[in-house]
Amino acid sequence: MSFADQLGFTFEQAPSRRIWRVGDLVSAVRTTVERGYTDVWVEGEISNFRPSESGHLYFTMKDGDAQLSIVMFRSQARLLRFRPESGMQVIARGRVTIYDARGQLQLSAEFLEPVGAGALQLAFEQLKAKLAQEGLFDATRRKLIPPLPRRIGIVTSPRGAALQDMLNILGRRHENVGILIYPAQVQGETAAEEVSGGIKYFNRAKNVDVIIVARGGGSIEDLAAFNHEGLARTIAASALPVISAVGHETDFTIADFVADLRAPTPSAAAELVIESKHQLAEHLAHLHQRLDRATRYRMLMARNHLQKLAQHGAFARIQDLMVRRAQRLDEMAYRLAANYRALLHDYHRRLDIAASRVRHFDFQRSLAVVRGKLDASMEAVTNAFRTQLATRRAHTERLSAQLDALSPVRILERGYALVFDSSGALVKDAAQLAPGAEISARMARGGFTAEVKSTKND
Repeated sequence: MSFADQLGFTFEQAPSRRIWRVGDLVSAVRTTVERGYTDVWVEGEISNFRPSESGHLYFTMKDGDAQLSIVMFRSQARLLRFRPESGMQVIARGRVTIYDARGQLQLSAEFLEPVGAGALQLAFEQLKAKLAQEGLFDATRRKLIPPLPRRIGIVTSPRGAALQDMLNILGRRHENVGILIYPAQVQGETAAEEVSGGIKYFNRAKNVDVIIVARGGGSIEDLAAFNHEGLARTIAASALPVISAVGHETDFTIADFVADLRAPTPSAAAELVIESKHQLAEHLAHLHQRLDRATRYRMLMARNHLQKLAQHGAFARIQDLMVRRAQRLDEMAYRLAANYRALLHDYHRRLDIAASRVRHFDFQRSLAVVRGKLDASMEAVTNAFRTQLATRRAHTERLSAQLDALSPVRILERGYALVFDSSGALVKDAAQLAPGAEISARMARGGFTAEVKSTKND
C-alpha cells in the first residue's frame, strides 16, 4: 500500500489540455452554427448601410442593444424590389455564419422585405405560381397588338396624372386616333372589381381595338388591386388585346404577367400602342425607295436578258429573213412606181402627137375632142393605176401578214416555245436529243432550262 493510500487520499489524473489554432476554432464554431441555423428570419432596423461597387450589400441590423452584421451578395441583391436605407425596419431571411477573417457572427441574407410587406409579397408569389402553372403567363396565348388602332380604350382613374400623360402623347403622335375612357378606381378595395368591369365593358361593346389598363407608381400596398386573381382572369379572358401599364419600370404586378403586353409606364404604353404619323411616313417612303430600286433592278435584268436572247443565232436568222423580205418589198414598190411613171410618159407622148396632127383643124373642136379623149384616157389610167395599186397593196398586206405570222414572237404568243440544245441550235426533231441532255426554252415571256428525261417520236 502506498503512502497516499495509507493517508486516505485519492489523486486523479490531470485533464489533458487542447490548444486550438484560431482558424481551426473559428472554422469549427462556424460549422456548428451553420448546421444549426440554416434558415432563420430576423427582424430589426438597418444601420450602417454600405452598398459596394461589386453589387454586394453590407449593413447591420439592430434591436435594442443587440446587433447583427448582414451581408447580401449581388445575386440576391439584384432581385430586391426596393432600395434598403439606414433606419428602415426590415425582415431578413438567410443562414447564420461566421466571417473567418474577423471571427464575426453574421447573417448571409437571401431575402429582404420591409416590415408589413411580407404578407402581400407572399400572396403575390403564391398567386403568381398558381397562374403560371395554369398557363396564363404563356407567350403563346398572347394576342398581337394592332400597329395602328382606330380606337383605344383606357381603364384608369380620370383624375390621375397617368391619364393626362397618355392623352398628351397619343395626341402628339396621332391626333386622329379615337380614345374611350372607362373611369375606375385604381387603388382600394373596389379597384380590382372596377378595372375588371372596364375590361368587360369594352369586350361587350367591341368599340375599341386595344385596351390599356393604367396606373401610376406606388408601394406594393398601392398596387395590390393589380395583384388580384379576379382581375388577372378577366385580363386573360379578354378577346381584345390588353396592355398593362401599372406603376414604374421596376414595379411588377400579376396584371403585367397575364396581359398581352407589359409597358414599363403609362407613358410608355401610349408610345407603344401607336406609331406616329412621322414614323409611318418614313416607313412608307422607305418602302417606296425599295420598290423603286427593285423595279429598276428587275428592268435592268430583263433588258440584259433580252439583249442576250437577241444575240442568239436563231433570232439573228429570223431578223435577217425579215430584213430580206423588207428589202424585197421596197424593190417591188420602186418597180411599181417606175411602171406608172413610164405609162404616164407614154400617154403624154401620145397626146403631143395627136395635138400636132390636129393643128390645122378647128382648135376648139379639136381641143374638145382631144380633151375628151385625154379625160377618158386619164380616167382609164387612173382606174388602172388604182386597180394596180389596190392589187399591189393587197399583195403587200398579204406579204406583211405572212411576215408577221412568221415572226417568232407571234408564234410564241400563241403558246409555243423555241427549244435549243446546249450549243444553242434550234431543236426541230426529238431524235436530236438524248436522255440527260440539257435544253433551254424561250417562251413569249421568259424562259427556262431543263434536262431531257426521255424522247419519243410520233
